[in-house]
Amino acid sequence: MPRKRRVTFAASAVQDIERICAWYARLQVPEVGERLLREVVSRVERLADFPESGRVVPEFRVAQLREFIHPPFRIVYRLDKDRVRVVRVWRSERLLKMP
Repeated sequence: MPRKRRVTFAASAVQDIERICAWYARLQVPEVGERLLREVVSRVERLADFPESGRVVPEFRVAQLREFIHPPFRIVYRLDKDRVRVVRVWRSERLLKMP
């Protein structure tokens, strides 16, 4: 049986989530941001058991960089040897660019 990978969030992903929650709070619907956070964490936790379940990010076509869509967001993560690292949580229509 394959072993579980540790799941972590990069600072960039944490900042994305904080900005999204703040945006919903400014719209006076903070519960929407809170629900989104719970749903994203729940989906991300599954990656410990199924790290390759997301698709390869089409902009890069690199096997270690994957994503899944949680409408209206895309959650981008990187596969490392022993962990899954969430790197971005962005609107799904937004394209990724190399830094």
